[in-house]
Amino acid sequence: MSTEPRRENPAVRPLPVLRAIVDAIDHEILLLLARRNSLVADIAVHKREHHLPIRDVQREREIIADRRARGQALGLNPELLESLWRLVLWASRDRQAALRAEVPPEVEPRTVAIIGGQGAMGRCMAGLFGDLGHAVMIADLDTPLTPVEAAAAADVVVISVPIDVTVDVIRQIGPHVRPDALLMDVTSLKTGPLRAMLEHSRGSVVGTHPLFGPSVHSLQGQRVVLTPGRGADWLGWVRTMLAARGLVLVETTPEEHDRVMAVVQVLVHFATEVLGATLARVGLPLEETLRYMSPIYLMQVLLAGRHFAQSCDLYAAIQMGNAATGEVTDAFIAAARDIRAAAQAQDHAAFRALFAEVRAYFGDFTDQALAQSDFLIDRLVERA
Repeated sequence: MSTEPRRENPAVRPLPVLRAIVDAIDHEILLLLARRNSLVADIAVHKREHHLPIRDVQREREIIADRRARGQALGLNPELLESLWRLVLWASRDRQAALRAEVPPEVEPRTVAIIGGQGAMGRCMAGLFGDLGHAVMIADLDTPLTPVEAAAAADVVVISVPIDVTVDVIRQIGPHVRPDALLMDVTSLKTGPLRAMLEHSRGSVVGTHPLFGPSVHSLQGQRVVLTPGRGADWLGWVRTMLAARGLVLVETTPEEHDRVMAVVQVLVHFATEVLGATLARVGLPLEETLRYMSPIYLMQVLLAGRHFAQSCDLYAAIQMGNAATGEVTDAFIAAARDIRAAAQAQDHAAFRALFAEVRAYFGDFTDQALAQSDFLIDRLVERA
């Protein structure tokens, strides 16, 4: 056996040197992203001057296809490149929205009063309208400016208060809203608030429901439901302002909104609460389960943890205020009993029948669900 000392391969550079080179390349990438961001600002100016929409889906498809092909030719993973460039495009759209690319130059700045503006969603709405160039007034329980004073002075009055007091606040301030002004709300239920706004004010009325929480990092691509009430001009203004900030608009009636929210909100919240309560009562420490976590379990637990980190009163108001809560939760319990019965009885035929029933309901959406959940799983595992 040789006793000569081991020699390093002269072709392999030391690890610190390799890491320094990687850092230098990363810094070059950052400089290129900054250069790209500067060009995006110029694009935003052009789009605003020529009344062009921020998002060009066909252009984005061409970019993704090109980057995938070029990357693959260079030996890079095209799936990872697509994920990376979708983030780059998302950031580009967000930058253009922040620069008011879709706000027509001739739009007149308005005075917007946020009633409940010190709450989380109130601050979000204040930021939204402030970013669009409007003068924002905040009125809350302990502000020098009272809600009534703000409502009387503003061009646009936004009600952003807890669900269970929304109608009472509308009754209080609605009569003070000017006939030429707009009254709108951001409540998760629409039938009662819209009726109250129409009954207790003389101005234009639009009901809205942001389908996102105030903690989102960007409004880009988030959805907002509009339930028109009165006044076509102000409705058009609301459409323009929200779309200009990158929001996706869904228009419907208050009754249809509340019916669908019984599934989108009530059913989902109920299922999450049942999962959380079950985990808490089974008695197995959460930390112990996370040692064995699968990606799907991690997603479920993250959603449950997010849910219970937020306002109990908010979720209670959503579920207790929706007329269809009983119907939807009864269906949930009945489905749980059917699945439990099939599992306990070792009835494979019954279980297959239930599985087939649900798969038929989802139809081709299962393909999209597999692809998008794979993307989420990859990102979760990467950050875990």
